[in-house]
Amino acid sequence: MKIIARNKKAFHDYDILEKVEAAIVLSGPEVKSIRAGKINLLDSYAQCIRGELFINHLHISPYNQTGMFAPDPYRRRKLLLHKKEIEYLCAEVDRKHLTLIPLAVYFKNQYVKIELGLCRGRKKFDKRHIIAEKETKRKIAQLVKHNRNI
Repeated sequence: MKIIARNKKAFHDYDILEKVEAAIVLSGPEVKSIRAGKINLLDSYAQCIRGELFINHLHISPYNQTGMFAPDPYRRRKLLLHKKEIEYLCAEVDRKHLTLIPLAVYFKNQYVKIELGLCRGRKKFDKRHIIAEKETKRKIAQLVKHNRNI
């Protein structure tokens, strides 16, 4: 499994409740561009439209040698999941007001996979609280490590 891109900002801005792996429908030049690492996950999200999942605002830069028939870098791309998984995710998004955010893009065998997170947005005070907790844990670990060395 070769990880191509990660959405680090999603881990900061959202509480990730559940993770799902999905395949993505791409054209040949898009796959070549992804292999070159020219993909950006920021500001992208998944949306349920008529019983199908699509990912919006996923930027894949055009491949250099495609010529003039390069697809739109921001076009809507279809995600491939089992029907029950799609129904479950769409129901959770509608019922609990959650968001589907791409967390990572990677190759599994020769296929491009995308890891989606069922997420709830964090408020500003939640972010501050989590940062403060991480800092205290880090300081405690440093003190424990320092006391062991003495």
